[in-house]
Amino acid sequence: MRSRPRILVQTTIPTADDDWSVTRFSLLVNLLRSATDADGGPAYEVVARDREPLGKPDSVLSTLDESDFDALWLFAVDVGNGLVAADCEAISRFRRKGRGLMVTRDHMDLGSSLCLLAGVGKAHHFHTRNLDPDVRRRVIDDPYTTDISWPNFHSGSNGDFQKIEPIGPVHPVLEDRESPTGAIRFLPSHPHEGAVSAPSDEPARVIATGRSKISGAPFNLVVAFEASEGGGRAIAQSTFHHFADYNWDPAYGCPSFVSEPAGTGMASEPGALKDVHRYALNVARWLVADPSPASQP
Repeated sequence: MRSRPRILVQTTIPTADDDWSVTRFSLLVNLLRSATDADGGPAYEVVARDREPLGKPDSVLSTLDESDFDALWLFAVDVGNGLVAADCEAISRFRRKGRGLMVTRDHMDLGSSLCLLAGVGKAHHFHTRNLDPDVRRRVIDDPYTTDISWPNFHSGSNGDFQKIEPIGPVHPVLEDRESPTGAIRFLPSHPHEGAVSAPSDEPARVIATGRSKISGAPFNLVVAFEASEGGGRAIAQSTFHHFADYNWDPAYGCPSFVSEPAGTGMASEPGALKDVHRYALNVARWLVADPSPASQP
């Protein structure tokens, strides 16, 4: 009898108290660990870790294809040096074996080491690597944090929420039967989100967009890759702040280099956090192709 699916929640930096280490995604990890299957037992086994020292292959990531993990949630929080070629090659082989990936990053070049990932890497656009093919989007959107350049779409303050727009048929990761629209409506805001798009040569599509609170321009939030001969299911997300403790509840704190004031929207609108939880559980279930929905604790 097959054991419950195993999920690896992994950052691309070594453990550091004053950075976006994996402990700053504790609410997500606890949510996944507390999800239950149809029999009331734990839906997933979840391992959360930071990478080992930079500059050499990580012992887990560089052998991921040989592991028994079913899905990798990769938080590319590095400044461009978080993954070496051996890490990316093993992660790519992992997906080619049919396993699931959720890959996210942030503004400008933050997390750009993921560009070497097969397929999913092409969905992420940065300031100096794999530039957005739409040159109109290579402009500064967030005018407040002046040391951060494009891509930096301003969807609101950390601690607030944004209303999202499903694109095309509602994708399974956006479904919510309790919503008046039948779909998830909210995700956390962030002052400077990154850029993602659907590669034209991949079985992928944009499934949700947001809208800048500065320019009013729409921008892509989520790209979904369907399983194919090229690999298992995958999600490319515009920013890791959609899953960070600080964005779910600012009381959890943030690294000292975060200078923008936090909002209170997530605390004042219960439906927003509920949507975020539902979205995370939907992604988890979809990536491992688990036919029995995980319940929200």
